Amino acid sequence: MTLEAPTTQRKTRQDALLIDAEADDEVVQHSPPPVSRRWLLLLGLVLVALNLRPALSSLSPLLSEVSNSLGLSAARAGLLTTLPVLCLGLFAPLAPILARRFGAERVVLGILLMLAAGILLRSSFGETGLFAGSLIAGASIGIIGVLLPGIVKRDFAKQAGAMTGVYTMALCLGAALAAGATVPLSHYFGDSWNIGLGFWMLPALMAAVFWLPQVGQKQGRHTAAYRVKGLLRDPLAWQVTLYMGLQSSLSYIVFGWLPSILIGRGLSPTEAGLALSGSIIMQLFSSLSAPWLATRGKDQRLAIVVVMVLTLVGLFGCLYAPIDGLWGWAILLGLGQGGTFSLALTLIVLRSRDAHVASNLSSMAQGIGYTVASMGPLAVGVLHDWTGGWGATGWVFGVLGIGAIIAGCGAGRALYVGVTSEKV
Repeated sequence: MTLEAPTTQRKTRQDALLIDAEADDEVVQHSPPPVSRRWLLLLGLVLVALNLRPALSSLSPLLSEVSNSLGLSAARAGLLTTLPVLCLGLFAPLAPILARRFGAERVVLGILLMLAAGILLRSSFGETGLFAGSLIAGASIGIIGVLLPGIVKRDFAKQAGAMTGVYTMALCLGAALAAGATVPLSHYFGDSWNIGLGFWMLPALMAAVFWLPQVGQKQGRHTAAYRVKGLLRDPLAWQVTLYMGLQSSLSYIVFGWLPSILIGRGLSPTEAGLALSGSIIMQLFSSLSAPWLATRGKDQRLAIVVVMVLTLVGLFGCLYAPIDGLWGWAILLGLGQGGTFSLALTLIVLRSRDAHVASNLSSMAQGIGYTVASMGPLAVGVLHDWTGGWGATGWVFGVLGIGAIIAGCGAGRALYVGVTSEKV
């Protein structure tokens, strides 16, 4: 059963877009840091967030070169783009467990080092290292991606709206830098794709250094816990989850395959990487504006349809339209996908009665949603292997996009999921 969400209550939560993985623990939510260390914390948070996308977006401009070098088929290359996304979903539920056991700050530091190790492994040890390192990098991003918004929301509770923008900006900037700079870096260092991929270990290590002061800070003692039951039986929760997963699938197809598609249409790897980078930069504008505009209406259905249509038009334009107009289609694609992602985060909050329900709904949407999302990049690789071209991938775009619109129209209704939290 779903419950109607009053407009006044929805508007009080417009800025609460950052979901805390530790929201089931009451005291942790009331331990803000002293003002004296907030700037150092802010710098550390930005540097960590910058590292949550380069491992995903750096490979795609070099995917053809890596595949040729190691003799990978398109299907195996598709598996390579699928593994990190699959790990985002499979390892996301570990985040709150690790945070309760060791503290969120310590976990973030340890996982940053694991991320750096995964990037090194995939760039230095042939095909085995490439797959194993991609798995480790995806798992690392999945865990940090759940923990970091909670730290932001906990320590900057009064600036949640502004910090949402900073967090989103850092994600987009990291992805755009990696997409645009990886090929030039590999050319600069002697046409070595290994160095182009391995370079992104350095920002992860730098983020770990700046994050180190956060470790050992006094943590709140967990004295009250909350339990949420019944989400897996709630239709609205599944609609939110499917929207998250299907729009994410299109995003990770773009991260993993768009440069290869554009190279197949005649662009150089550098030009293809820059096109992906420019599209990602455009996501910044819509990711900041779409939630604000969507929460001004009676529900979010129209906004979801608009951003999904922009995404599909941009994708089909990049795939089929004359290549001379590529940058226009890339801009539309970026504007659409920035909106789809930020609206997915917004829906988690707007469909939840309190922070405890939102935390559990976020875990469901990310855990199951990203697992669903991983099938998209794999399907593109398999189709390319079967057909020898990219034209058939338009069917994948269409099926995922229409599915996201259907799920989003259900999730965008002004309702609450029919569950509540209870203290245990």
